[in-house]
Amino acid sequence: MNASFTIGSLLLDRLYKLGLHHIFGIPGDYVLTLFKLLEESPIRHIGTTREDCAGFAADAYARIHGIGGACVTYCVGGLNMVNAVACAYAERSPVVLLSGSP
Repeated sequence: MNASFTIGSLLLDRLYKLGLHHIFGIPGDYVLTLFKLLEESPIRHIGTTREDCAGFAADAYARIHGIGGACVTYCVGGLNMVNAVACAYAERSPVVLLSGSP
């Protein structure tokens, strides 16, 4: 087994195999390790200006490609995603939200 194998790398590998090739979001304190793993994975990060923009972009991406993803930091970052995630849930749009915590 590879010494650099982590839960984060396993998660990104599985999401890629499910068809997630782009992820939207904003790097922040508690997800910097995950963003470092994203640099090494085939999943391309697309930066957004706000967390809600990442959520709505992930929703639109999911409706087109079958799965969408967003990665934001803890607290306010995750809280700003509520409307976008609720919208995706109501429309049965498969969006994965990744968020860190202390």
